[in-house]
Amino acid sequence: MKKEDLFARLRNNTKVQYDMPEINVEGIKYKDTYAQFVNASKASGANVVEASDYNELNELITQLYPKAEVFASNLPYISLPGLNPDTVTQAAELNGTDVGVVEGTVGVAENACVWVPQTMREKAVCFISEYLVIVLKRSCIVNNMHEAYERINFDERYNFGTFISGPSKTADIEQALVFGAQAAKGVTVVVIDK
Repeated sequence: MKKEDLFARLRNNTKVQYDMPEINVEGIKYKDTYAQFVNASKASGANVVEASDYNELNELITQLYPKAEVFASNLPYISLPGLNPDTVTQAAELNGTDVGVVEGTVGVAENACVWVPQTMREKAVCFISEYLVIVLKRSCIVNNMHEAYERINFDERYNFGTFISGPSKTADIEQALVFGAQAAKGVTVVVIDK
């Protein structure tokens, strides 16, 4: 049976329709949202470091990843040697990126997720980099997913974004925990105090 046929049969046999009820759900609130975000991030396997402003990011990232040779970012305040996901001709050129640097717009204290909207032509930088650095303003950290969804915005050019919470990991293969199977094997969230 085709999907369209199934939906047609459902519509034809629906006798009474009901409006969706309004449900007011109040998500969890934390006394110290930032401390909860840090703890949840560490539990997910991510590192959280602080920076006072954007000017110190280049030096901070090179200190965090001293062996990295290829960086990828389109952020105007990142001037590390490497690739720009806006100027590569195809996503495959980002393969071999040691550290990708992106910007998050919402951090969630309850589960350490950070909303990363696509603001670059090749979003592969979020998934193909060996390590990922997410820059996040401290003022953008909220308590829960309910608050996060109210703040999510898409870049009109790309209309895509994703929540990232810690490094990629799986235990599907012989029940052994493997990091970096589908994306970055390490994530650092740099929280800017501004």
